[in-house]
Amino acid sequence: MSSDVDSLISQYAPAADLHDIVNPQVPFLDSCKDMPFLAAPMAGVTNSAYRIMNRLGGAQYAYSEMVSVAGLCMKNQATRELCLPHTAEPNLIVQLFGSDPVQFQRACALVGELLGDKLSCIDINMACPVPKVTKRGEGSALMCDPHRACALVRACLREVRVPVTCKIRRGYYMDHESAAEFGRALQDAGASALAVHGRFAKQLYKGEANWESIKRVVEAVDIPVIASGDVMSAEDACRILYKTQAHAVLIARGTYGNPWIFDDALKIFNKKKLLLKGNPSDLSALLDAGLYNSSAREHNRHAHITDTHSISARLNALELHLRLLAATHAHMARARSLCSWYLYGLSHAALWRQKFMTATTLDEFLHLLQAFKEQVQTDKQVSQEMSSGR
Repeated sequence: MSSDVDSLISQYAPAADLHDIVNPQVPFLDSCKDMPFLAAPMAGVTNSAYRIMNRLGGAQYAYSEMVSVAGLCMKNQATRELCLPHTAEPNLIVQLFGSDPVQFQRACALVGELLGDKLSCIDINMACPVPKVTKRGEGSALMCDPHRACALVRACLREVRVPVTCKIRRGYYMDHESAAEFGRALQDAGASALAVHGRFAKQLYKGEANWESIKRVVEAVDIPVIASGDVMSAEDACRILYKTQAHAVLIARGTYGNPWIFDDALKIFNKKKLLLKGNPSDLSALLDAGLYNSSAREHNRHAHITDTHSISARLNALELHLRLLAATHAHMARARSLCSWYLYGLSHAALWRQKFMTATTLDEFLHLLQAFKEQVQTDKQVSQEMSSGR
């Protein structure tokens, strides 16, 4: 129930440096002008509890997990639930995947009926590189079949009155960059925006994302482009925005244990824009000269969280996230990954991650978290006593 979630938010969010859910007052793509940082779709991760945490951290819009159009057409209950926002969520972007235009049209009709005014946008996944998806001609394999990809866009537009967007990659095959040409075709088919991940599909998630390839798509199309790939910190989010000249940024793995990344990025974005009066090249150079460089991105991501948000806030955020999982009836097994992400970089984290892996219920997770908090407090007292020379 929404009242249960609202109660949890009011009780636990302030101590976690988080704020209330903000209801956007403008349409999806228009809102990106003032808040260009979006919570990306991630299969097996971005359930309603995860999205609510991201919204509390400043994300105005969030995506569902990847939803199968075939599953929707077969009236699979688990698939239907993936595209349903919690009653506490003001809106949702639903990401669909598949390859059959007829199924896409039927799925869009169903999603529109289920969500009503809460449906902000339909996003078509043309970027997933996982072999079990691509072998069926779905996900990033659609980049090899522009005619079919465009047919999917037109099928969606026949059923919904919200924007239809597409998430694509730099290209499918290594060293064959096709995103700009592919993006122009999707634009002509009626897509309202493109999210571009700067890796080839055959790379999966290896190597580094090429942000320059995203910029080439920005220069090739007239519709908004949303940049994606290797956004691990608030600084990364601002840097990719200015390096690519994109309209907005999708933040995926950078949200692991860090729901504050959206507000943190917006603060940097507004501050640097004001200081440099919006000169993109100067701002990009300034960000490149800072702490966050590609060779130390993972380490610096957690250093940034610790510097900006206290250990207490991190642990309180984890507690709220755990309670939201239970309140939204998610499987508590997902909490194991959450604990690993929120505790990363903290003292004794490796030992405690092993303990959290044995938990199965909310009470067990909360008991372990309380014990960890007590150890953190004890370590703090010992450190203070040593500093005072006792």
